[in-house]
Amino acid sequence: MNDRHCRIGPYYGKRHKRTAMESNVKEQHKKITGLLPLLALLLVAGLQTKVVYGAELDTVIKAGADKTAAAQASQRRIDSTVAQSDKLLRQFQLVNKQIEGLQVYNAQLTRQIDSQRQTMADIAESVENAALIERQIIPLSLNMLDALEQFIRLDLPFKLEERQTSVEQVRENMDSAHFSAAEKSRQVLELYAIESEYSATLEQFDGVLTIAGQRRQGAFLRIGRIALLFQTADQSLTEVWSKTDKQWQTVAAGDYRRAVADAIRMAKKQAPLDMIKLPLPAPVNATASQRKAEVAS
Repeated sequence: MNDRHCRIGPYYGKRHKRTAMESNVKEQHKKITGLLPLLALLLVAGLQTKVVYGAELDTVIKAGADKTAAAQASQRRIDSTVAQSDKLLRQFQLVNKQIEGLQVYNAQLTRQIDSQRQTMADIAESVENAALIERQIIPLSLNMLDALEQFIRLDLPFKLEERQTSVEQVRENMDSAHFSAAEKSRQVLELYAIESEYSATLEQFDGVLTIAGQRRQGAFLRIGRIALLFQTADQSLTEVWSKTDKQWQTVAAGDYRRAVADAIRMAKKQAPLDMIKLPLPAPVNATASQRKAEVAS
């Protein structure tokens, strides 16, 4: 018994160890088997969490993209609004300039209209007074002709026939129906203008001077209305008109003969203008006898 027991003892010990190991394995297996649902649950929960997190991330990304798109659209609207505002501002500035120009133009037109209205009023007043003015023009023109005719008689006796003929022609036109009152007045004023020019001109013209019944051919020299002289071609006779005595006076041969000849050459533009020494008034040694004469030009 003891031997058997001794033989069985080691075997039994090994078997006992193996059984214990198997028992441990089984227990571990049971534990693992018990943990599998928990691990599965944890795995599923982890997968669900990952899916949830992925879905939330996609939502966030999509929301960010939507915000970016909305911001871009808003910026485009802002840009469009700014462009429209700039366009409206430019149009406003242009319209303002046009308004300013129109205001200046309207002000100018207003002044022109006022001026035209004043002109119309003046014309209307002139039309009303036209008959009165026309009635006054003819008497005034006739009085001016009478005064001019008297002035010619008292003036230096140069071109008397020509000047008196002009006055007579205009006087005849005063009674003519072919000329208006304005034209008649213009002709009278033209005569006055011609007579006025004689006062500031140097003139030479050929003519005949009758002295003591003798007709002497020569040149007349008129210096404005200051002096009127006559000299024959051979310079043998020199005469000067006396305003005081209304007669021609003979100048001594040695006095002023050369000066008068030079002045005649100046009047003919044959010599340059220069100082002229002339008998004004009549020289003291003039011939005592004074003779009346006629001038035929």
